[in-house]
Amino acid sequence: MGSEVSTGTGRTARGRNDRRQAILDGAFVVFARNGYAQTSVKDIAQEAGVAKPTVYSHLNDKESLYREAVKAAADRVGAQSLAVVERLRKAAADGDPRAPLTAAARGLLEALSSDEARAVRRLACAQAVQFPDLAASVRERTALRVRSALADRLARLALAGRLRPCDPEVAAEHFLSLLTGPLEYRPDADPDTAMDVFLRAYGR
Repeated sequence: MGSEVSTGTGRTARGRNDRRQAILDGAFVVFARNGYAQTSVKDIAQEAGVAKPTVYSHLNDKESLYREAVKAAADRVGAQSLAVVERLRKAAADGDPRAPLTAAARGLLEALSSDEARAVRRLACAQAVQFPDLAASVRERTALRVRSALADRLARLALAGRLRPCDPEVAAEHFLSLLTGPLEYRPDADPDTAMDVFLRAYGR
């Protein structure tokens, strides 16, 4: 077995990684559909297309499956949001920041209102009493990382004179709150309106 993993092709290692990913993906789908209490390892194995013992060979128990599946999905949501924020890197060289900020708001709203993002938030909150560290980890992987990256971009815009001098962390929090505040209540939240309000406070 060890010699298979050490071959130049790495096919065995890749195959194991692929199975683990399939298990985590299947677990997330089932947990999102049924909730933690109503999900069994057998359900996850069926969704992932693997045998039940294969699930246990990768992750020890249902709690581990829940934690790892939710964190993996949170990483995907966070990565999608960070990619949107990264597009603001060029905005400091432009004249009016409204267009790039509105595009970023639209992209973030799309990322944060996706089915996967909503399921991540729901699953983290649903088991917050049982797994408080998981809720904190999801917040770090999504909201906090995105806020930090956005604060950096807003600070650069302020230094370039495109925004008023401000505390970039506070500005980033306001930016995101305008988008995510109504998210659960108004799926049709308008990023243009959010940016109108933001630029009244921070625009030049």
